[in-house]
Amino acid sequence: MQKRIVNEVEHGRFLAQHGAGEIWNWEGPAGRLRWTRRVKMLSNHLCVGMNVLELGCGTGYFTRELAHSGAQIVAVDVSPELLEIARTDCSPPNVSYEIQNVCAMSYGDSHFDSVVGSSVLHHLEITEALREIYRVLKIGGAIHFTEPNMLNPQIAIQKNVPWIKRKLGDSPDETAFFRWPLRRLLKRTGFRDVQIHPFDFLHPKTPFPLVNGLNAIGRFLEHVPALSEFAGSLYIRAVK
Repeated sequence: MQKRIVNEVEHGRFLAQHGAGEIWNWEGPAGRLRWTRRVKMLSNHLCVGMNVLELGCGTGYFTRELAHSGAQIVAVDVSPELLEIARTDCSPPNVSYEIQNVCAMSYGDSHFDSVVGSSVLHHLEITEALREIYRVLKIGGAIHFTEPNMLNPQIAIQKNVPWIKRKLGDSPDETAFFRWPLRRLLKRTGFRDVQIHPFDFLHPKTPFPLVNGLNAIGRFLEHVPALSEFAGSLYIRAVK
């Protein structure tokens, strides 16, 4: 576990030095479209008065949008370098930033109304992380996450071939999820109303003239049985 944290801290330093947005593929036209969709998935249920924990906030790409809900956002990451960028770029009064190990958080039981995050769970020791998330979540509270789908061919190669992983800027320990084992793990942890849906066939490097057309095709494929399973991402929702 300690080695994994060290790797993630080093990876955060690498991202801060080389441009996290570019490495995460949020900056191009397709990347921005994918980011906008994820913002809605993570924030549509938020409202004023809620106490929300954002895991793996990084440089605050999603934090600034979550803050528009009016909820109180506690945004955490293991990387001091990424958090420093987030504090500089996004510091509304309803957001606070903290360094936390998601597998051993300092918060009390039943502290948050919701826990959210984009592309963070696949960096963690998932069984321990889910137990901690469940512990700090209030009864009736919901989790909303978007994560990479291991059934997608590119994701499977990227997460399992070390030299490709390094070339694309991944951290050494990150992986991806098959949705059915993840669903079983969420239920064993105690979550109910577990929903995991594959989505997003739009590649972040899609050239601008092709974005709208390929995005429309991808949205169609998300509703085609069997084919939808190979989408690039998973939208995960569950309730304590």
